[in-house]
Amino acid sequence: MTSPAAARGEAVRRRLLAAALELVPERGWPAVSTRVLAERAGVTPSVVHYHFASVQALLVEAVLEAMRGVAGEFEPMLEQARTPEEAVDAVAGAVERYTGTDPMSLLVIEASLAATRDEALRRGIAEVLDGLRTRLGGWFRDHGVPDPDATAAVLAATVDGLLLHRALSPAPATSAAVLRRLVRS
Repeated sequence: MTSPAAARGEAVRRRLLAAALELVPERGWPAVSTRVLAERAGVTPSVVHYHFASVQALLVEAVLEAMRGVAGEFEPMLEQARTPEEAVDAVAGAVERYTGTDPMSLLVIEASLAATRDEALRRGIAEVLDGLRTRLGGWFRDHGVPDPDATAAVLAATVDGLLLHRALSPAPATSAAVLRRLVRS
């Protein structure tokens, strides 16, 4: 059984992580400070460093948790798909809900840029992406797609590229028909 103090501490920790997920897309990774996080979470600045070794550590944990959640959304899509074309349609359909300027897209873009300067973040994002590509590649292998791992890598990179392009310039909707060509024998 969790003590009331431990439950309060976990609630504060969750508020700090949620504040990070709001602030990074709003202000950009470098603009998120101890003071700004504490203010958004409704705590004193010292509480931030009580729960996390640094602001960077807090941001990394928040972003990786969010990215794992998004990657996990692909699992039920793959379980429902019966053909490789349906799997591609599901992935393309999932991309459609992201505009490139929505909070999650901006969070991923900011984190990707920050990962070029933070090895722990880079490794964490790579782990999430590797897991997604491995799962997708395994599904493609089980469904007879030629070169399944490379196909999964190209499809995942295409998704990332589409989101980045949407953030920079209005882009037409994803053409699932074009992406389906990746899985045809």
